Amino acid sequence: MSETPVVTRRPVTTVQVTQVRNGVARHVSDGLVTEEPLELRVAGRGGEATTLTVTMRTPGHDFELVAGFLLSEGIITGHEDIEAIRYCQRSEDAEQLYNVVTVDLRGPFEVEAVRRNVMTTASCGICGTTSIEQLTRRCDPPRVGTVIGLGAVAGLIDQLRPSQKVFDRTGGLHAAGLFDALTGALLAVREDVGRHNALDKLVGNGVLANNLPFDDRVLMLSGRVSFEMVQKAAAAGIPIVAAVSAPSSLAVRTARALGVTLIGFVRGDDCTIYAHPERIDLGVGS
Repeated sequence: MSETPVVTRRPVTTVQVTQVRNGVARHVSDGLVTEEPLELRVAGRGGEATTLTVTMRTPGHDFELVAGFLLSEGIITGHEDIEAIRYCQRSEDAEQLYNVVTVDLRGPFEVEAVRRNVMTTASCGICGTTSIEQLTRRCDPPRVGTVIGLGAVAGLIDQLRPSQKVFDRTGGLHAAGLFDALTGALLAVREDVGRHNALDKLVGNGVLANNLPFDDRVLMLSGRVSFEMVQKAAAAGIPIVAAVSAPSSLAVRTARALGVTLIGFVRGDDCTIYAHPERIDLGVGS
């Protein structure tokens, strides 16, 4: 079976498959999570747009994705640094029309220095200690007073899972959910084939709404926690990060150094707190 790829802005792509159940084969339609490249171009004030990076992502909330990425990489500090965000204007090139995003900055932009930093970070070409030292200079510590009860932590995944609409159709992508630390209410969810992209979209929503820092919020992740996930959370001022899976060793070191509460293996009433447990009200018997 061969099919011609079709460029789409939809997060789900429908394909024809052969499904085998109990030894019986049948031809049916199946939903797959859409994965397409997104080229990010950046232009400083008065300069021409230059390609900074290309990432594979699920189409949707693209402007949030690039805004969140620029914040986490330290290229912008907030909403006020962005003049405009737009899709590619080359209408004759339909394939690229919605797969290229240009960000116009209000200030200068030195692409070569920034590109080297982004490439090094993405390829893990710098040691963990250097990475953490760079982050501590760039990120303000999250607010110390934010506290959430252990029971509320257990309820985060119960709220996140029903909100993963694309996952219900495909079973193949990650989610990041933002919650109010005081009430436990779910505020926003973003999904993507890449877990880093899902978080960038969530943070980018705050950038574009001029709603950062997220210092009274809790982040819930559907997968494991890497160094980059803690980095992105810290850049957005998020004090508490929880996940259904495990963190990496560098993620734990980073969380401890930056003052971020890090919780893994959130399963029902069980969890493991890896960093800064003072923000978690363990209740009687703790």
